[in-house]
Amino acid sequence: MRIRYLLLHAYGMGGTIRTVINQANAMVRAGHQVELVSVVRRRDRPQFALDPRVKLSALVDQRGGVAPPSLGARMRRKLRGRMVPSGEFAIRYFTPDVEKAVIDFVGGVDDGVLVTTRPGLNLLAARFAPRRAVRVAQEHMNLATHRPDVRQAVLRHYRAFDAVVTLTETDRREYEQALPGVRVERIPNAVHKVDHPHSDQTGKIVVAAGRLFAQKGFDLLIPAFAGVVKRHRDWQLRIYGTGPKKDELRALIEEHRLYNNVFLMGRTEHFDEELRKASLFVLSSRFEGLPMVMIEAMSHALPIVSFDCPTGPADVITHGVDGLLVPPEDVAGLTAALNQLIGDRDARLRMGAAAAKTVLDYAPDAVMPRWESLFRELLSRR
Repeated sequence: MRIRYLLLHAYGMGGTIRTVINQANAMVRAGHQVELVSVVRRRDRPQFALDPRVKLSALVDQRGGVAPPSLGARMRRKLRGRMVPSGEFAIRYFTPDVEKAVIDFVGGVDDGVLVTTRPGLNLLAARFAPRRAVRVAQEHMNLATHRPDVRQAVLRHYRAFDAVVTLTETDRREYEQALPGVRVERIPNAVHKVDHPHSDQTGKIVVAAGRLFAQKGFDLLIPAFAGVVKRHRDWQLRIYGTGPKKDELRALIEEHRLYNNVFLMGRTEHFDEELRKASLFVLSSRFEGLPMVMIEAMSHALPIVSFDCPTGPADVITHGVDGLLVPPEDVAGLTAALNQLIGDRDARLRMGAAAAKTVLDYAPDAVMPRWESLFRELLSRR
């Protein structure tokens, strides 16, 4: 079976990139012919381990910087705002040159399976990929989170796909209701492995991770942790990730005088080791698709404290069993939940053991056969 995955930036960091690379690795290990196509390339090497049998290519090499558009003014007006809606969260990547490169690529795919992995790419594939190929759209975010112009385009063009795949059952129902007659399947992302060493619950460390964007809610987490420090002065919050909110978050740490307790750790190549040192993982997002970093933390037997944001946390966590769910953006509630588990090591051990069992549903061996079965069925109809 020939499978092509189209990613916006396969050389970057992020949950979608990591999970798609995990999927490509698993498929090539299963004996399939797999190609990973990066729309843009801004680094020499991928940040996540890629099986050497996966063919890696890029459509637009931007290692020397983002070049000015080479298209004429008329074509720029035609492309911009019409192909990829301006509300796409990654719209800054979709210059006219990039859009044209994607259109040319998907238009030339005439066999096998083409999997596109975000709304901008999905919409271009829906409009320009020939029906000779099986076209599958991955949706890593819930429908309500998309901005209005993106949502409108999704409802108009996703009917062209052979299947739309969501990460959670909540999302599956939402897309199925919005797209009557379209095949919508729920297949969660798989973690890269589940047999990590477990936390021994002795480290006085709470870990959070994600891009330093408003979506991740670290501006809510830092004030919440100020309430933790009032009762537990020897505990630390370590936030891993990079992004444009770094200075704003640093100022917030200073404002709450948390410079001895809250640390912006940046990027690390040893995140699994950092999770093993911790005793809790906290998710403060305003919205999610399926928070894979949270599931990875669970594989280290870490209990979770999370906002019950749309969607993902409540699809994974059973409140009081493997973690605690807090109403969305409830800073005081987040403080209370963190204090509850920090003060009860036995509860952390019990919930951590349950979390390690929950994560088995997201192991590659549990998830990848579902992808294979879907692809084979869709190909058989060709």
